[in-house]
Amino acid sequence: MFYKDKKVLVTGGTGFVGLHIVQELLKEGARVRIPVHRRPLVIRDERIETVPADLTNPQDCLRVLKDIEICFHAAGAVAAAAVTAGNSMEAVIANLVLTSRMLQAAWTAGTDRFLVFGSSTGYPAADYPIKEDEMWSGPTHPSYFGYGWMRRYLERLAEYVASKSKVKIALMRPTAVYGRWDNFDLQTAHVIPALVRKAVERTDPYEVWGTGDEVRDFLHVSDLARACLVLTEKHAVCDPVNIGYGKVVRIKEIVESILKSAGYSKARVVFNASKPTAIPFRMVDTSKAKKLLGFEPQVTLEKGLEDTVQWYQRMRGKI
Repeated sequence: MFYKDKKVLVTGGTGFVGLHIVQELLKEGARVRIPVHRRPLVIRDERIETVPADLTNPQDCLRVLKDIEICFHAAGAVAAAAVTAGNSMEAVIANLVLTSRMLQAAWTAGTDRFLVFGSSTGYPAADYPIKEDEMWSGPTHPSYFGYGWMRRYLERLAEYVASKSKVKIALMRPTAVYGRWDNFDLQTAHVIPALVRKAVERTDPYEVWGTGDEVRDFLHVSDLARACLVLTEKHAVCDPVNIGYGKVVRIKEIVESILKSAGYSKARVVFNASKPTAIPFRMVDTSKAKKLLGFEPQVTLEKGLEDTVQWYQRMRGKI
């Protein structure tokens, strides 16, 4: 087992994606350190070490990386449609600062491996499964002008560090992710957690942003976390790899599944095309992940949505 007894840092380990990476690492026998800033850690394990830190501070970055062999950098900000349609500068700034600080610290500290997240938002618009080598074939979709270009730049920054230092960098481009511990705040949530919350709370009318014909590739967060470990172990060569479900679904179908799982099938569904929905079609080609890593998703969309709804029903009022 590659990760057994290794000292691993997970930035953003108290957040949505980072928390699931931590859980996967614990399954593999790793010793995990998590920097804690504003959000408390919701899981407990004797193999987890928490360290108070502000990762905008270079000294804190160096401190949390002391004696660390591998870093999964999941700290940062994501931008939902409502955010990218308006002012996404906070998300852009947060990711630029945190990632550049941590890469600089990893270079200085001599960290062996480091995972950087790119994003499918960096790709040009396409109506087919887009491949890794098409990232620079055109501009981002207009709705991702700020956020998508920021993710592109972080990839270039990662390439620079990999070329000048001994840090082995794994570079992942994930598609849309959902699951337990997601952000269910209706002001900033992505589409699935927003729809789950509205279904569980029996919102009437049940408003869905867009026409419902938007096409997406949704990946369960547990599959994403598993892919992070495999990629960092097997392909830390700063070569981007798409990680996605490999199948597309229309938002209308997502709505039907969520309402069914929540027992709210009689909801009065209203599609609001005046609301921001970002790109109309997004699917990534996942053949490279399958060939290089042997990675394929294990959680079906139906089971993943059902689990997310049931989890939110249990946790309602606690998050």
